[in-house]
Amino acid sequence: MSTLDATAETARRPFAGRRVHLGDVLLQLVAGAAALYTLVLLGLIVYKVVQGARLSMSTFGLGFVTSVGWDPVHNAMGAGSFLFGTAITAIGALLLATPLAMGVALFLTELAPRAIRGPVTALVETLAAIPSVVIGLWGIIVLGPFLRDHVMPALHSTLGFIPLFGPYSTGSSVFTAIVVLTIMILPIISSISRELFLGVPGELKEAALGLGTTRWEMVRGVMFPYARGGVAAAMILGLGRAVGEAIAVTQVIGAGTHITWNLFNTGDTLASKIAESYQGYETNLEGSSLFYLAVILLVFSLAVNLVAQMIVRRVDRRQGRAA
Repeated sequence: MSTLDATAETARRPFAGRRVHLGDVLLQLVAGAAALYTLVLLGLIVYKVVQGARLSMSTFGLGFVTSVGWDPVHNAMGAGSFLFGTAITAIGALLLATPLAMGVALFLTELAPRAIRGPVTALVETLAAIPSVVIGLWGIIVLGPFLRDHVMPALHSTLGFIPLFGPYSTGSSVFTAIVVLTIMILPIISSISRELFLGVPGELKEAALGLGTTRWEMVRGVMFPYARGGVAAAMILGLGRAVGEAIAVTQVIGAGTHITWNLFNTGDTLASKIAESYQGYETNLEGSSLFYLAVILLVFSLAVNLVAQMIVRRVDRRQGRAA
């Protein structure tokens, strides 16, 4: 171990090389208790969800994950259509939100006049604070009818040969849910990307501009490569938010247990199915199956967060070696 590594390791020890004070001990105990509390809380959540899903797990096994349909009367239930709806809505929202978020972040860091950077940044962050039920209500009253009367006809007439843009009937659809989720995850990705772009060393940008590159070439060749790992982590966090959103999606997606590639049809996701059905389930097996959906959703959400943390740590190590 090098001298620098040994010094860093010593610095991480609670009371290395100095007298022990009561305040230090209390700080260590309080911080340790807070960390332990989060682990215990997570463990209790996982335990309760798995316990609730035990009946459905023993009845359907792993086949529940791929089975399609939801018929509590005949005890025929599966998560296949809800997994499909979750993947379609989350990935669609990510594809729409990412370029918009990159544009917002670049505008606020490189293009916007100083006088409007603060207000626009505050507005973008305020968008993330709007309750999801309010966004869902706006989606029902304003967004759904607008998409049905203007956007869906244009897409169907232009791209109707693609199965994604088939016939349409109402404003409640998978496409409406995708747009709502885009609005909800855009401030997350844009805020994180803005901080990453602000963290790009000024000397790198000035050196690129001094070599005669245009502003776009500097952004493409310097800023994007420097921040790409963090941007990927921001996208994954946005994806996790899109996967776990329930209320707003429930309000606009229309409900449906079928698998279809037509985005203008109704559908359902894991989270929206739990939100709309848990209060009114009729049999113990149906309630346990809803818990089974929650187990699948919980595993996916935890995996998304772990992947995001791994990417951030990998980028930090790479940038540290470069420095």
